[in-house]
Amino acid sequence: MFSSLRVRNYRLFTVGQVVSNTGTWMQRIAQDWLVLRLTGSSAAVGVTVALQFLPALLLGLYGGVLADRWPGRRTLLVTQSAAGLTSLSLAVLTLSGQVELWHVYVTAFLLGVIGVVDKPARRAFVPELVGPADLHNAIALHCANSESARLAGPAVAGVLITSLGSGAAFLLNGLSYLAPIVGLLMMRTSELHRPSERRPRGRGELREGLRCVARRPELLWPVVLGGFLGTFAYNFPVWITAFVTDVFHAGPGTYGLLNTLMAGGSLLGALFTARCGCPRRRVLVGAALLFGLAEAVAALAPAFWVFAVLLVPVGALGLVSSTTANCSVQLAADPALRGRVVSVFTTVFMGGTPLGAALTGWITETYGARAGFLSGGLVSATAAVAVGCVLSRSAGVRLSVDPRRGRRCVTLVPRGRAPAAAEARAG
Repeated sequence: MFSSLRVRNYRLFTVGQVVSNTGTWMQRIAQDWLVLRLTGSSAAVGVTVALQFLPALLLGLYGGVLADRWPGRRTLLVTQSAAGLTSLSLAVLTLSGQVELWHVYVTAFLLGVIGVVDKPARRAFVPELVGPADLHNAIALHCANSESARLAGPAVAGVLITSLGSGAAFLLNGLSYLAPIVGLLMMRTSELHRPSERRPRGRGELREGLRCVARRPELLWPVVLGGFLGTFAYNFPVWITAFVTDVFHAGPGTYGLLNTLMAGGSLLGALFTARCGCPRRRVLVGAALLFGLAEAVAALAPAFWVFAVLLVPVGALGLVSSTTANCSVQLAADPALRGRVVSVFTTVFMGGTPLGAALTGWITETYGARAGFLSGGLVSATAAVAVGCVLSRSAGVRLSVDPRRGRRCVTLVPRGRAPAAAEARAG
């Protein structure tokens, strides 16, 4: 499950990212709650989320080009330092009592701009840290890293917001970036598995990455499904804040608790994906389908404790879905194009969030928290079924159902083969 951690450089990288990602989730919780306190509007929270992910939609593909062109370690030192300074600026404004809504909007947008380069650079840097034998496990662990940090981040944020205010969470997040920076500086550069040569700057680099994705079904359809999930299923800041304030009439402690429960489920999903390495596409489609259905069921939960418990499988299935899609794309990509291919996935997955956050924010504001959560789950489940049908057709297989005892009930069989029950009757 953790075989890649025996590599010293990867271990330093992972520890730094766990600390930094925990701080990032603290900031997201505190940021959403601060906007809600300043405005009292779920739609304003949706605008904040949209601004943070809008740069990924507008510039994300160019971030992949830069990740393929620039040295990974040096790039990450710059992006992590810039993100830390941006968070510290918001902390100073909040702790001094000078913060206004537009300050939060600008900070969210700047962090999104930094992430345009930082995210594909981090993912393209992972193969440089480990050898081919540990690559599957390293990618799976890295993909699960961010979601696993949600276990501690929301809980700490809830305590800090209640006792010291949102500014303390912003301050700790800014300081948390010291961990990955120190880890990058401590790495043994002689042990990095660097590409034989960096691709020189030239025309058509972006189009080359797009053509690679468009021509290969094993890349295209995980990207498409990831786009639906990122747009419609991952708007938890909007939904959970609305459930806490409008449905359960609670405070920031409850908000942190619900996020922590969902993060606990994410940890279970992270352990599953790390154990499996990178699961097959059938796992991706099945997890995405169950993820959407779990959201729909949670939206209709009649009581607080039912809703809270249901967030655990929601978090687990969401993590398995996103991590499997991410792993599938990274492992199927040509190493020379990995940064650009990853940026396509990141742009589609995260770039759809501004549209989804604004849309679900409006639905939640107009029709209530339950309607917003339910619509996101149903759209995602429908997309999973559609993508599953396309993938099975392109692979030349179909589902076969055999209810006889002692046999696997549902299996994939080549198209044109007679169903198991019909074969039994013919025999």
